[in-house]
Amino acid sequence: MPEGDTVWRLAQRLQEALAGSPLTRCDLRVPRLATVDLTGREVLEAVSRGKHLLTRFEGGLTLHSHLRMDGAWKIYAPAERWRGGPAHQIRAVLGTAAHTAVGYRLPVLDLLRTADESRVTGHLGPDLLGPDWDPAEALRRLLAAPGRPLGEALLDQRTLAGIGNVYKSELCFLLRASPWLPVGDLVDPERAPALAKKLLEANKNRPARVTTPSSRPDRRLWVYGRAGRPCLRCGTPVRTADQGPTAEERVTYWCPTCQPPPPDARDRPDGPPLHTN
Repeated sequence: MPEGDTVWRLAQRLQEALAGSPLTRCDLRVPRLATVDLTGREVLEAVSRGKHLLTRFEGGLTLHSHLRMDGAWKIYAPAERWRGGPAHQIRAVLGTAAHTAVGYRLPVLDLLRTADESRVTGHLGPDLLGPDWDPAEALRRLLAAPGRPLGEALLDQRTLAGIGNVYKSELCFLLRASPWLPVGDLVDPERAPALAKKLLEANKNRPARVTTPSSRPDRRLWVYGRAGRPCLRCGTPVRTADQGPTAEERVTYWCPTCQPPPPDARDRPDGPPLHTN
């Protein structure tokens, strides 16, 4: 699933390609929007809100999309061949005289009044890459349920908007905290949102995400994607396990030496499993 920095970067590309020009083509290929035609309306701006994309048009309308696991927007020049996937996967086509943006496999595509955007984004916590970033509010939300495991709290978009599985695992490692540590037991809880902000800001303009001092492809991330391989800090094999009750809260990577489990973790139903990869 794309994370906040990826979606922010995509919004910038859509902004550069479409904003300030009227649509010459509009094709929304979902049943409830099949009769919608925005042709002739100027694209005002494209912005991200956490993992949500909001494309705003004159007349007070917003096209809201979310990529979830494998959605994508691709931008093409007028004569360029579309290579984002087969035609039956296309959900949206927004074209101007200079560029065409094609949305593939979009699981969420809605048209709403710009004044009503809070219906789809109002539940989100402070956006790590947005103008509403508020570290005090982020900390308040993080600590609102002190018994909640850190990994679950970080992934909850109502706490901080923009963190996915990669940053969840990397943040826990950099905090030297088990993903199953109750957030109320963090030694320095203020560091968690501050570090999350720092990581996403550092990566928002990078094509390849980096959380370590190295730019080598096999050493860009501390633990994510390194199941069974040596921890880059101590050499202990990195472990994985599912964490969280929802489909969005998936695999967690951690180093059992650098991130020892909480003392009572084995006695809690949400603690790290006894058998992990």
